[in-house]
Amino acid sequence: MSKRIITTPNAPAPIGPYNQATLINGTLYTSGQIAINPETGELLKGSIEEETKLVMENMKAVLAAADMTFENVVKTSIFISDMHNFSQINSVYGQYFNDETAPARETVEVANLPKFVNVEISMIAVENA
Repeated sequence: MSKRIITTPNAPAPIGPYNQATLINGTLYTSGQIAINPETGELLKGSIEEETKLVMENMKAVLAAADMTFENVVKTSIFISDMHNFSQINSVYGQYFNDETAPARETVEVANLPKFVNVEISMIAVENA
C-alpha cells in the first residue's frame, strides 16, 4: 500500500490539517472544493453558476495533478446550502461529464458549509477507469 499526497498550486491550498487529495492503490480521494480563487485565495462572490464553475475548475486542477480527468471520476458528493439552487448547480456540473459515463452521485442540502459558501464538491476517481 503506497499513499501519495496530491497537491497543486492550481487549486486552493488547504486551510487545515488535510490535503487536496490522497492517491492510494490507484484510487484518488479528493477533499471538498469550494469557490476559492487559487491565485488570490479570495472567495468568489458571484452567481451560483459562477461559484459552481470555479468549484469544478478547482476539482479539475486536483484531478490533473494526479494525472486524471473527469472521466476517471466514479463518485461525487455535492453539498449545497439551498436545494432551490440544485438545477443551476446541476446544469454547470453536467458540463464536465458525459451523460453515459457520469459518476454515481449524491446531493445533500446542509445547514452551513465552510466560509458559508453555497456549494462544495468532493470526488473519488480511479486510475484506468
